[in-house]
Amino acid sequence: MSTLKVKHNDGVVTLTLARPKARNAFNAEMIAEMTEKLHELSADHSIRLLILNAEGQTFCAGADANWMKSQKDVSETDNLADAEKIFDLFRVAYEFTHPIIARVQGGAYGGGAGLVCCSDIVVMADDAQTAFSEVRLGVVPATISVFVLRKIGEGRARELFLTGRRISAQECLQIGLATEVVPEKDLDNAVAKWTEELLKAAPTAQTVAKNLLSVVPRMTLDEARRFTPLRIARQRVSPEGQEGLAALLEKRAPSWSPQK
Repeated sequence: MSTLKVKHNDGVVTLTLARPKARNAFNAEMIAEMTEKLHELSADHSIRLLILNAEGQTFCAGADANWMKSQKDVSETDNLADAEKIFDLFRVAYEFTHPIIARVQGGAYGGGAGLVCCSDIVVMADDAQTAFSEVRLGVVPATISVFVLRKIGEGRARELFLTGRRISAQECLQIGLATEVVPEKDLDNAVAKWTEELLKAAPTAQTVAKNLLSVVPRMTLDEARRFTPLRIARQRVSPEGQEGLAALLEKRAPSWSPQK
């Protein structure tokens, strides 16, 4: 891969955007490589979580200017095909089997902000910014819209989509885009803290919980009545559920918890 770097460490995978000279902006190659790698990692049951970070001073500047220029003179059909590919990238990130921690420095704009919205835990440097800036370029935040709306809701998104203004890290925290804001020098420590917290949870239970977050909000009460009791019943009788109960009764750490 020429646009990404991958590091495995005892079930924790770090996926690094590696186009720092281009501010880690998306081009066709990065979109393809990232989509393929996320599909691969999502299917790997030896993985516990994914840390998404970036080289250089900017997390992700959105679409690469040269790539956007190349789209200027192609047909609507070709533009549609490219837009569907980037939607598929956001979708595989949003539906990723394992928890995702995003480590955000500098800026996350356009599609970069979309990646942030697809992550479960977002640790942001206190001087970082984000923006859904598409309307200022004469385009729209279309492919990221469903993921943004699920993250922060329509009320917040209306003003941000229509103005395209920049959003400070502190405001990201206030509206639910960021989980924690720290000085940039403390980003790695914060990521390590959240990694430790996530590793305390049972991996299959986390996967089921992520699925609940995705599908339950769109259910009717009758649908939820059929779906949610089945999820907890299956998990209670699963090996993981039995181990968790045994650990509680025996006053010990469960098998999946990092041993101190």
